[in-house]
Amino acid sequence: MKKWVFWLVILVLLGYGAAQHKLKVVNDKPPEENKQAQEVTLQMNELKVTKDQIYKGNLLLVNKDHPVPPSGEESEAVNLFQHKELLNGFIVLDKSIRLSPSLVQKFSTMIGAAEKDGVSRFLISSGYRDNKEQNKLYQQMGADYALPAGYSEHNLGLSLDIGSTQAEMSQAPEGKWLKKNAWRFGFIVRYPADKTAITGIQSEPWHFRYVGLPHSAVMQEKNFVLEEYLDYLKEKKTITTIVDHQTYKISYHPLSKNTTIPVPANGRYQLSGNNMDGVIVTMYP
Repeated sequence: MKKWVFWLVILVLLGYGAAQHKLKVVNDKPPEENKQAQEVTLQMNELKVTKDQIYKGNLLLVNKDHPVPPSGEESEAVNLFQHKELLNGFIVLDKSIRLSPSLVQKFSTMIGAAEKDGVSRFLISSGYRDNKEQNKLYQQMGADYALPAGYSEHNLGLSLDIGSTQAEMSQAPEGKWLKKNAWRFGFIVRYPADKTAITGIQSEPWHFRYVGLPHSAVMQEKNFVLEEYLDYLKEKKTITTIVDHQTYKISYHPLSKNTTIPVPANGRYQLSGNNMDGVIVTMYP
């Protein structure tokens, strides 16, 4: 065999061996990556969601353009004066204040943390209102200070007006503490002074709305009101955030009819409609 033929054979064999080695290295990763992808896929289920889910949950937008849906009206509100066992660390302005026990519990947890910081003079001046009560208020206060019946968050049952026995909320320690810390407990200042052009409502430092974590944390970080936050989710489709070392994945799904959406099979999740056109899925381990 001529020398050039010999060396050609050697080079071909070396090249084949190198190619085989590279192929092996390249192919070492995909099985693991595919396995991980399969595991993620296996951990997800398809959940059947009906269109009425748009009108249920803690993230419902209620304003002059989006009324409280019939399914969103609070049905569990109780008179707090008649249920004094719920008055834990606060007082009520009068005997007519109504709230759901679950919202009172969330509020009590929050002001319990405030008390540890030396802030403890809280009162509730307004809670859930039915349409009759809201219409009466609207007639008394006018469109600049109240919304018509069916268009107020107080008709939804997720809002309350919080006061202080010391001073106006804009000046009281209670108001200052809540403005800084309420988001940690899932509450937001619904009508801040710098967002009146968006909310259509004048500044109300006493009006707090429950949206839940992690939504209140994202809104605090980005200085969003609810209108802005829901628009942001529609634009981004999916966001991830970490609150107190807990990772949350939040995704928006438009709904025009009954459909299915992916939810974790093993992890936890929450659903909420936006009262407009879709649902938000919040997933966490």
